[in-house]
Amino acid sequence: MKAKVVTLDAGNAGEVELSEGVFGVEPRKDILARVVQWQENKRHKGQARVLTRSEVDRTTKKIYKQKGTGQARHGAAAVGQFRGGAKAMGPVLRSRETDLPKKVRALGLKMVLSAKRKDGQLIILDAATVKEAKTKKVVASFGKLGLKNAVIVDGPAFDTGFERAARNIKNIDLLPVQGLNVLDILRRETLVVTKAALSAIEERLK
Repeated sequence: MKAKVVTLDAGNAGEVELSEGVFGVEPRKDILARVVQWQENKRHKGQARVLTRSEVDRTTKKIYKQKGTGQARHGAAAVGQFRGGAKAMGPVLRSRETDLPKKVRALGLKMVLSAKRKDGQLIILDAATVKEAKTKKVVASFGKLGLKNAVIVDGPAFDTGFERAARNIKNIDLLPVQGLNVLDILRRETLVVTKAALSAIEERLK
């Protein structure tokens, strides 16, 4: 299948052949949902935690004798009933990461790329380079392309000038090809792929 290639100023830069096995896959919501959930679980840091009784720096000596005081029979002062004590059943460090087969991950990526092409939300860019690293000029170029909410995927590294000019534009994400993933593509309306990134994507998913 063929796709039109455009320049950053919305000019015509010819055509490119898209791989049917990468951009012609029928999307399935259940596969995409599994991949997104896997990514969310992997990104969750699980950093919330509290001190347990063994970690609280307080004496373990019995605070008063067992009987004869008319009070409850308390032991160590590190329990949750006392100020400065441990919190009962509090959160601890844990990973929420789950497993997902590599084939399913690759299939999810093919499906989201195919979905963007099918919906007319895929733009093939000749190159993401600028002569002057001016945000104002890049915004004007994006306006010509109709980019208001997009993720731009380039080769292993972005052009320094382009990255400097585009990285702070609202609702525009810059993603190197090695970081291509389902979640970041779905977060944005339009997917922009440079020719350099396109060859790398097809090589990765062939």
